[in-house]
Amino acid sequence: MFGCAAMDLYNTHVKLLAFDFVSLTPNRADSSTFLRKGLRLSRAETIGVVVTRDLKPGKFLRFSIDDGTGCIPCVLWLNQLTSPYFSRRSPSAVRSIAQTALKFASDIQLGVVARVRGRITGFRGALQITVADVALETDPNAQVLHWLDCVRLARRCYDKFSRIAV
Repeated sequence: MFGCAAMDLYNTHVKLLAFDFVSLTPNRADSSTFLRKGLRLSRAETIGVVVTRDLKPGKFLRFSIDDGTGCIPCVLWLNQLTSPYFSRRSPSAVRSIAQTALKFASDIQLGVVARVRGRITGFRGALQITVADVALETDPNAQVLHWLDCVRLARRCYDKFSRIAV
């Protein structure tokens, strides 16, 4: 058995199934976090099949991941070269970030199994993952192993700290 520290989960990509992800609630005290049974979370990881894909070139790729328990909306920003958010970074760093985002966007195709990690954000009243990275899964057991990890972590870690945090 391993230990978890509640403070360590704040900036950790917490493994969640869709049914758990959609139950998160906004934290009124901190708009950059969401609550899972009282536990503050800001980042998530999921694995599933890409079931929707909406590309707006130079702007974003919006897609959904279906893990068998539901769908998680995701957004991958593709506007790094025009966004003022990146203006303080070096041009070479921004180009590198933009190239990586374009690579991720080309990987995300309907029907592929992908592991997605990013920030938990809200958009128009709905939860989504603002994508930080994407990895295509070739292991046929990846989804099942993710489900098992999610259940194990919920029981041994997330739920224990939820009781403490409330």
